[in-house]
Amino acid sequence: MPKLTVYNMEGAAVGEQDLSEAVFAAPVNKSLLHQAVVRHLTNQRVGSASTRTRAEVRGGGRKPWRQKGLGRARHGTIRSPIWKGGGVAFGPKPREYEHKMPTKARRVALRSALSAKADAGEIVLVDELSFTEPKTREMKKLLENLEINRKVLIVISQRDVNVEKSARNLPGVKITLARLLNVYDVLSHDFLLMTKDAVSGVEEVLAG
Repeated sequence: MPKLTVYNMEGAAVGEQDLSEAVFAAPVNKSLLHQAVVRHLTNQRVGSASTRTRAEVRGGGRKPWRQKGLGRARHGTIRSPIWKGGGVAFGPKPREYEHKMPTKARRVALRSALSAKADAGEIVLVDELSFTEPKTREMKKLLENLEINRKVLIVISQRDVNVEKSARNLPGVKITLARLLNVYDVLSHDFLLMTKDAVSGVEEVLAG
């Protein structure tokens, strides 16, 4: 069973915590990891791009010149796609980019991501994370105490406005709730900084 050292906010070790083997020592399924990342990025797409077809462009109801006798090419409307200001042929229209993935597969992918982080020693555990008031300086000091100097994802069990405001102005730092944890965020950050309560919350969801 994997173990992690638990630190306090001053960076001092205050104990150890056993981690669920099913969540933090699971086999890494690279195929599902890839699928989960593609799903996350695809679902961020709005799909609102739109162009007007020749039927939607204003004007062009009259034939620009007669069919024969002028030596010109035949045209029925100035809103044809080959005319300047005409409609767009085969242009984008609003669409839904949603990519679905079974719940069980998403959980396997998240277990794989967390296990990979744990195996690489990139999960840092703190006993608690709280501030009496929003202080970016205090959050920066905390990360320095824990020797975290790269991109970090902070995972907490429930919303804490002071913690969120203390972290939001630091470059490379993102904060999320344990119930909203996803594969893309885990893999796109160099470290995970988790509270003991957040670990328990993640294990409760994923260990089953």
